[in-house]
Amino acid sequence: MESDYLVSVLEERQTPIIKKKRHTYLTYHGLEEAYTYVLKEGVVKTSIILKDGREFNLAYIVSPDIISLLRDEVSNYTSSPFNVRIESEEASFYRVPRMVFWEYVKKDNVLQDYVRDYYRQKLSENIEALQNMTMNGKKGAVCAFIYKLIQLFGVKTKDGLLIDFQVTNEDIAGFCGISTRNSVNRIIHDLKQEQVIGIEKQKIIIYDQEYLADYTAR
Repeated sequence: MESDYLVSVLEERQTPIIKKKRHTYLTYHGLEEAYTYVLKEGVVKTSIILKDGREFNLAYIVSPDIISLLRDEVSNYTSSPFNVRIESEEASFYRVPRMVFWEYVKKDNVLQDYVRDYYRQKLSENIEALQNMTMNGKKGAVCAFIYKLIQLFGVKTKDGLLIDFQVTNEDIAGFCGISTRNSVNRIIHDLKQEQVIGIEKQKIIIYDQEYLADYTAR
């Protein structure tokens, strides 16, 4: 089911919308939360904090998508499964009380299918991310991550595929389980030397898509 259907359901019920600015947080890992959020417009990043204090990035989410559907379906409050930080200049969210959202789902077969697909997709994405990190080493993990950015932010240009979103080396390290930004700096330098990618106005441009694809779990 297209996410457009979920948006139409929320619009029909005149669901409140909240807005957040860049680099503010929608919610924090472990915080008690009474709402289900659906991203309407913008880009957010989900992450968790590891025991050693490092931030481990889980995913970029682009609109529209459910942000906080994990955990049980019967409690008014539940702890947030991750941090959610706004990465675009602004992001807007539908905000629905958790129990109200689940009442919508119970009464709508199409929404039930959507929720099932949501859980399957998130599980598949997590397994793929773990495979990419563990099978290919640091360079392979970075290559697989950059390749994944094509689906989210890729724009065809005369020179190659532009990732039309600024992704810092620090964030790449967080997504790939690499402890230091310097390691990512070296890998990016090597990929530029090999003419796999380039950097234009602080954005990645991909010259050799197949090189990156070879490192993905396909």
